[in-house]
Amino acid sequence: MSSTAELVCVDPKRVHELWPCVSPLLKAACYRTKLNAFVDIEADFLAGRSLLWVAWNGRTVVAAVATILINSEIGKVCIITVCGGSDMKRWLPLIDQIENYAKLEGCKRVRIYGRKGWLHVLEGFEERHVIMDKELT
Repeated sequence: MSSTAELVCVDPKRVHELWPCVSPLLKAACYRTKLNAFVDIEADFLAGRSLLWVAWNGRTVVAAVATILINSEIGKVCIITVCGGSDMKRWLPLIDQIENYAKLEGCKRVRIYGRKGWLHVLEGFEERHVIMDKELT
């Protein structure tokens, strides 16, 4: 087994084949961050609006990532909407491949929706905005 994982962008027509394997990883990440509704993430994948990226170690999927491209006032942006997995040190460097994909697609930025802790492990990312929630009772 290699010391790192390999990143694969799944053909949108084949997402349904991997869905039973990756959905628990993505569902856990959605529940942990509470930034996305899992049913919306699932719908975006199955409709082909989001791309599914999987990191695998040659035998098992160790992480799953969702990306979506949007147009904004600054230009096209690649958003990583959810990421879930285990053994992060083996697959975290693979984000470079998503950044390369974004550049090829003409994106001006890669944006991550996630926990603030990601700032400590991701090189080159900085906090520009804050998403704040107030629970209403």
